[in-house]
Amino acid sequence: MGEHGTTAEGERLRRWRLVLGGDAAEATGQALSGRDAQIDHALDSLYGENRPQGRGGTGRTAGLGASAPSVARWLGDIRTYFPSTVVQVMQRDAIDRLGLGALLLEPELLEAVEPDVHLVGTLLSLGKAMPETTKETARKVVRKVVEDLERRLAPRTRTTLTGALDRSARARRPRPRDIDWGRTIRANLGRPLALPDGGSTVVPERLVGYGRADRFLKKDVILCVDQSGSMAASVVHAAVFGAVLASVRALSTRLVVFDTSVVDLTDQLDDPVDVLFGTRLGGGTDINRALAYCQSRITRPADTVVVLVSDLHEGGIRDEMAARAAAMTASGVRLVALLALSDEGTPSYDREHAATLAALGAPAFACTPDLFPEVMAAAIESRPLPVPDTAG
Repeated sequence: MGEHGTTAEGERLRRWRLVLGGDAAEATGQALSGRDAQIDHALDSLYGENRPQGRGGTGRTAGLGASAPSVARWLGDIRTYFPSTVVQVMQRDAIDRLGLGALLLEPELLEAVEPDVHLVGTLLSLGKAMPETTKETARKVVRKVVEDLERRLAPRTRTTLTGALDRSARARRPRPRDIDWGRTIRANLGRPLALPDGGSTVVPERLVGYGRADRFLKKDVILCVDQSGSMAASVVHAAVFGAVLASVRALSTRLVVFDTSVVDLTDQLDDPVDVLFGTRLGGGTDINRALAYCQSRITRPADTVVVLVSDLHEGGIRDEMAARAAAMTASGVRLVALLALSDEGTPSYDREHAATLAALGAPAFACTPDLFPEVMAAAIESRPLPVPDTAG
């Protein structure tokens, strides 16, 4: 069938040959050479042992050598042969399947990787095991991912939240110096008051303010983020969003991360990379303790939004956690519960706690980074959250 190499059928067989591997070559009749042979070798190095066996064949062993130079060469190869999105998947598979996480401690290997959110999570999970010689390279990898996320997410987030803050301000009773009389008159034209002489006048029952975002702080936001190992991608996105929210002058933003202890990273919000290296991925979870800390920092409950990013698997005192969440919402705090802040979908989560929060008006759902600005805008304006149809 090699004569069909340039036909549609030949292309189909070529693709099957790359999927099946060399032991199945006799089933396709396709021989590989040149670039295709190099692609096949790259795939075989990672997936060889799991490719289907040919007739009479035996399972092969993955051939990716457990040394930084060989892995670095392999990373360079796959970046040559595959698009960035495929490279990221293959890198993740190499780390998970072949236990190459420890090799990320090698600077030359980090220089070769395709940076993405999952790689950042892996680097952060290595924590103190990372040698000093690697830390600077790791920071460069993390910074590239953070900057890419900021470019994609920051402009729309700022625009969406600024609009929500302005609308929220106009909905309140403004001070005399902040009354927008033009808007106020238009807002009350439909409710004229009849006068004894047969005329009518407009009574400003509803006052509309200018809603200037730079006049005063309108909302306090606390991001309370679970840093257990399963929440790595959420931690990365929360750090980026924390920095974006902190740049909005009408918001006072606090970032708190927790496992069984609580760390306030608010003073590092000007640099999400510093925030991420201040986290400690892994360990247990004590949501109750984290909420207690957040509660102690709330001074204006009616003007406060608390965003809890967690899969709700509580390792602390379950009943106290629920009672504390109820007390916060009863005081006027808007509580938002996100099972994840990532593109990975809904994780495993504690359904009992999710139901408890939903009963308090805080439905728990997985939120994508693209949806997050709309969720925050709804919370700021005290309107229903845009909960996805797939929310659990």
